[in-house]
Amino acid sequence: MTAPSTALVWHERMMWHDTGSGASELPAGGWLEPGEHSENPATKRRFKNLLDATGLTDELLLLRPTPASHEALTRVHPDEYLTRIKDLSSGRGGDAGSESPFGNGSYEIAQLAAGGTIAAIDAVLDGTVANAYALVRPPGHHALADLGMGFCIFANVAIGVRHAQAARGIGRVAIVDWDVHHGNGTQAIFWEDPSVLAISLHQDGLYPSRSGFLEQVGEGAGLGTTLNVPLPAGSGRGAYLAALDQVVVPALEAFAPELIVIACGFDAGALDPLGRMLLPAAAFGEMTRRLLDAADRICGGRLVASHEGGYSAGHVPFCGLAVVEAMSGLSAGIDDPFAYLAGVPGQEITAHQQDAVDAAAALVAGVRGQVLHPPPEVPET
Repeated sequence: MTAPSTALVWHERMMWHDTGSGASELPAGGWLEPGEHSENPATKRRFKNLLDATGLTDELLLLRPTPASHEALTRVHPDEYLTRIKDLSSGRGGDAGSESPFGNGSYEIAQLAAGGTIAAIDAVLDGTVANAYALVRPPGHHALADLGMGFCIFANVAIGVRHAQAARGIGRVAIVDWDVHHGNGTQAIFWEDPSVLAISLHQDGLYPSRSGFLEQVGEGAGLGTTLNVPLPAGSGRGAYLAALDQVVVPALEAFAPELIVIACGFDAGALDPLGRMLLPAAAFGEMTRRLLDAADRICGGRLVASHEGGYSAGHVPFCGLAVVEAMSGLSAGIDDPFAYLAGVPGQEITAHQQDAVDAAAALVAGVRGQVLHPPPEVPET
């Protein structure tokens, strides 16, 4: 047998993160009948169970993560924030800031999620595998340095990127976030940082509603290394692939990162209750292959995906399977029961969707060779 080319990071303890009882993403109470919170273990467990049931897990390098160290966390989050979360977690829990409820013990679980992203990055940087998928929970891309948001407590991807830079000597890292919601936390953390290219593809105006605009491109030394591609609601395969081909890949080629990290949300899937996009599972595989090809050309194939959102318990496992199949080059040998979604009207790009992609592409073209270009090599003396 050949050695696995793809690692999967998993720990059952992450599924024990308690988001309480709520109606959709809102807390129960008043006239809302109590129900299961949107960010619950079902989608992640079913994703892992599908990999197990098909036998694909056996073909991957299964990694059991350890909690992120205090040093790793403080590269992104201040001590005051960590202390507040830890104190609440030691009791009955609370809210990390805005719409980020958690229960007893969730501090350690969030540490584990950040540690899972670090484990995936280390496996790739060590050359143990070509790429890695971190199936972690809770998600992270909305978390600000000092405030949790949108179900996120710690900024998993940002913590992983800072680890790659501070502990592994990596200089330039690119983040591609295709969660249906804008990666506002990631954007804020790297807003003035020229060493990190943060690209977010998201539904225009969804969440946070006042974030993720095309005009938000970073400031100071980081001007031009924040890129947003706000896509109209109802965008399907055609719009997303056009955004990858015309915006994301050219930006990656101009920036020349040493590592690419995907903030991998599946809530742009056609059946997601918290998004209004139309992606079938197969489209996530196609998007992954686009980034794998780019990584092969740009950074020796070094690609890591870290799980973010996705709230359809039935559809998410097949979206995730498509990504893992693309990353590993293997097939689970099963049919997607939701394959009919590929034929749902709206998969072809429309004129107004192309306008949105063109606007983002024009912005990238405007900074290519100025802000995004790699620094000149210093001749040896």
